[in-house]
Amino acid sequence: MNKTIQLQDLGNKDYKETWEYQEELFKGIVDLKIKNRREETSLQTPNYFLFVEHPHVYTLGKSGDLSNLLLSEKQLEAKGATFYKINRGGDITYHGPGQIVGYPIIDLENFFTDIHKYLRFLEEAIILTLQEYGIVCGRSEGETGVWLGAGTPFARKICAMGVRASRWVTMHGFALNVNADLGYFDNIIPCGIRGKAVTTLNVELGVERVNEEEVKEKILKHFSHLFEARFEKS
Repeated sequence: MNKTIQLQDLGNKDYKETWEYQEELFKGIVDLKIKNRREETSLQTPNYFLFVEHPHVYTLGKSGDLSNLLLSEKQLEAKGATFYKINRGGDITYHGPGQIVGYPIIDLENFFTDIHKYLRFLEEAIILTLQEYGIVCGRSEGETGVWLGAGTPFARKICAMGVRASRWVTMHGFALNVNADLGYFDNIIPCGIRGKAVTTLNVELGVERVNEEEVKEKILKHFSHLFEARFEKS
């Protein structure tokens, strides 16, 4: 089992380009697994973890409802935003500057074969990271992601999640609002959940800006501990 994960920080990159790159890495792992089974070989499968920041974009998961996007094509254009229907789980979400997006493209057979556990570990890595900033957060029953004030009238989401998995290989991932412009969330019903707010780390801390590189380091520390993995920059 290969527990080394190749880390790539893509910087600010177009959503569609990044999605195509994810698909390429995903297909490479799946193809190798098929080859191993067909030829009875045991070549190690690679694992990847991509950090990226996207220009303003809205994405709708395969089970999502288009009516949760509250903008017309012209209005999207006016806001400098794009829109894509994609092949992850979940409904609609927003990505943009000031948000840390993480895409683990890993072969879960290198770690454990349990999608539920995988999602809980993703949430846990974010929860532990936010706790380092003194943020009290957790899960909201029946709603994937990381929340503040879950179960209260002040519930607000700080990290959205949506994944795809095939043959135990994952893609897509999480989007943590660190310094994001919350105004862009007013144009959607985030994750299809009405009446619940969205927040960012800098708003919760009452500061103008949080160091995103520091947040990334903390996420990687907790992710590697939970998955018993080692990161290698590539």
